[in-house]
Amino acid sequence: MKKLAVAVIFGSRSTEHDVSIITAISSVIRPLELSGKYIVYPVYIDKGGRWFSDPELASIELYTKGNLDGFLSRLKPLQLKMNGRFELVWPGLRPKSVKIDVAFPATHGTHGEDGELMGLLEMANVAYVGCDMPASAVAMDKALCKTIALSEGILTPKYVWFYSIDFSRDNNAVLSKLSELKYPLFVKPVHLGSSIAIARVSNPKELINAIEVAAHYDDKVLVEEAVNDLIEVTVPIIGNDKLQVALVEQPLLKSQDFFDFDSKYLHGGKKTGGGKDVSQGYSKLPADLPSKLYKEAEATALAVYKAIGCSGIARVDLLIDGKTKKVYFNEVNPLPGSLYAHNWRAKGLSNVKLVDELIDLALERHKSYSKLATGFKSSYLKQY
Repeated sequence: MKKLAVAVIFGSRSTEHDVSIITAISSVIRPLELSGKYIVYPVYIDKGGRWFSDPELASIELYTKGNLDGFLSRLKPLQLKMNGRFELVWPGLRPKSVKIDVAFPATHGTHGEDGELMGLLEMANVAYVGCDMPASAVAMDKALCKTIALSEGILTPKYVWFYSIDFSRDNNAVLSKLSELKYPLFVKPVHLGSSIAIARVSNPKELINAIEVAAHYDDKVLVEEAVNDLIEVTVPIIGNDKLQVALVEQPLLKSQDFFDFDSKYLHGGKKTGGGKDVSQGYSKLPADLPSKLYKEAEATALAVYKAIGCSGIARVDLLIDGKTKKVYFNEVNPLPGSLYAHNWRAKGLSNVKLVDELIDLALERHKSYSKLATGFKSSYLKQY
C-alpha cells in the first residue's frame, strides 16, 4: 500500500510560534512516523514568514539549543506549487518537488489557526486536518463565537467587545459601555490563543491597563463578566458528521484563578505559590462533576462544535457556576495545544491512533467537498 505524503506545517508569524513547534514535533510528527503509514515532511514557517522543509526540522534540539538561525541560513526557502494539487518545491540547480496528499496544520494562533492557512490549502485542493477555513476564522474570533452561541440559545457570560482603535480614540465612550458589566471582569484579545494577554481585573484602573495590553496584541478586545463559584472544564471533540467526545477535563485551579500562558506551559508541573499543580496535564480526568452536570457539559460542547461548523478536531472550553449549576460557553480552540493527546489517551485513543484518525477525517471531508459543484453554466459573458 502506497504511503501518503503528509506535510506537517508549523511555526508561522504568531505569538504562539514556540507552542506550535512543540505540538508539531511531539504530538504530530512523532506519532505519524511511528505509525509507519506516512512519508512525513516537516514544514517550518519562520517568524518572518519564510517556509522551509528539511528532515532536521523535526528535531526539537534544533530549536532548544539556539542553532536554528544558522541552520536555516544554509537552506533555501521552500516554494509552493498549486495547479490543482499541492506540491512542495525545493529550489536549486536540480529542483526537487513532491506532491502532498494531506496537510497537517500545527500552526497555533494568527496566520495559521485563524483560517489563513486553511484558505491556502483550500485553493491548493489538498486534504488537510482540522477545522475548515470558515470554522477556523469564526473559532478564533471570541466575540463572533459568543454571538453565534447566543443565537443558538447557548449561555455565555455577559460581555462587551470593541475595536482597539475605538478605545485609543475615545476611551471614555468604551468605558461607558463597559460600566454595564459587574466586576470582576476578564479582558481578552479577541483573536489570540494560549491565554496570551488575558487578565482578570477588579477595578477601573486595572481594567484600563488590561485593555491597553490586549490592544497591543489585537485589533479587537473582549471584556466579560467572571462566572461566580467557577468550575472550568474543557471538552476535546473529533469528527466531521459523526462526533467523538473525549473526557470532560477540569484544570486544577481555585475559583479566583484562571489558566494563563504560564500555568499552561511554563511551570512544568511545579507547585505555584498557591500550592497547586496547574500546568497542562495536571487536571482531573474525568472532571469531578455530578452525572447530570457532566452530561450537560458534553451536550453544550457538542452544540457549540456544530454551531461553529467545526470538523476534524477542536476543543470547547466551558465555565460552570458551582452554585447555580449553569453551564456557560467560553471559547473554542480549533487546534488544541498538543492535540490534547493526554486526554484522548485517557479516553483510550493513543497518540498514533489519534493522528491516524485525524488523517482519515481530513480525507473524508476532502472527498465530500470535492463532490460539491463549483461551476455554473451561464450566458452572462455573451452580453459583452
